[in-house]
Amino acid sequence: MEYRKLRVIISGGGTGGHIFPALSIANKLKEVNPETEILFVGAEGRMEMEKVPAAGYEIKGLPVAGLQRKLTLSNFALPFKLFKSVAKARRIIKEFKPDIAIGVGGYASAPLLWAAGRLGIPTLIQEQNGYAGLTNKIVGKKAKRICVAYENMERFFPADRIVLTGNPIRSEIVPATKQMKAEALEFYGLDPDKKHIFIVGGSLGSGTLNNAMKKWISAGCPGGEGIEVIWQCGKYYKKSVDEFMQGVSAPGVWYSDFIQRMDLAYAAADVVISRSGASSVSELCAANKAVIFVPSPNVAEDHQTHNAMALVRKYAAMIITDAEAPERLMSTACSLLDEPERIALLEKNIGALAKTNAAMEIVDEVYSVIGNTK
Repeated sequence: MEYRKLRVIISGGGTGGHIFPALSIANKLKEVNPETEILFVGAEGRMEMEKVPAAGYEIKGLPVAGLQRKLTLSNFALPFKLFKSVAKARRIIKEFKPDIAIGVGGYASAPLLWAAGRLGIPTLIQEQNGYAGLTNKIVGKKAKRICVAYENMERFFPADRIVLTGNPIRSEIVPATKQMKAEALEFYGLDPDKKHIFIVGGSLGSGTLNNAMKKWISAGCPGGEGIEVIWQCGKYYKKSVDEFMQGVSAPGVWYSDFIQRMDLAYAAADVVISRSGASSVSELCAANKAVIFVPSPNVAEDHQTHNAMALVRKYAAMIITDAEAPERLMSTACSLLDEPERIALLEKNIGALAKTNAAMEIVDEVYSVIGNTK
């Protein structure tokens, strides 16, 4: 099948969980037709304004911002920022003249998709989580197609427009071969005769996971004999973790604020500890990893717990609450390493849930909405 050239706006962001799927969709659109023109629209000052240009795409920013949970003066400015964002979104759409607008969630997608709908531009949204975000619930009412990663999303969106595609992930995330695992252990300077835990708190890091690691290290790494750890602590927490690590002895711990080779970190790990953001869940499925999820409580509608429980119910993952993590997390992970049969079952079950062709399926839905001839 030949795919015609398109003009596409992709909007959303705020976190890596929104940005990486957006980039995967953009890359697939360019793959099927390199002449397709793509413009990103994000929120000023947010992560996408840096990550998207680094990936080779143009992005324009809107002055939109999110509602703060605490009563602050910034909340009173939101209506003005929203009005300005919708006006700017209209100008961007009129200048770029897209065939379709794609929303991936996050602050910027609401004004952009609302403006697109008012101007007669067809819209498609991609909902990463098992509990739909507020932005997508609003714009989903008018969307021509809603691409989702979890079953039973009819409670949020019109059933006749839902397509179960899964979440787009980075193409390099695959089940590890023996050769890949050997490369990973060498890359991180790890001992092949030991077992390995990878603890990852998402693109911004996690205070809870970091505190669990600090508590475990301070106690002398109980249960950690023969175990090495890859610890992603996050840019926000790097300074405090550096200061902590200067005063302790933890030769089996490799740590960094950011993981450049996520594929190799997954490949090295026998057990992964992770937040349950949508992109993380999808990548862990694709990597076929035994995982202990610690859902973040600081997210809208507690959607990370919904994401994790969708796997826990199918015995494809384990879960420990954020409150329990400081006391139970590392001891549970160390104990799991002593149960190879349980690890194998978790790997088998999570691998069965992987949807590795999501980006292509979403691209096909784009062409289904607008047609392949013009």
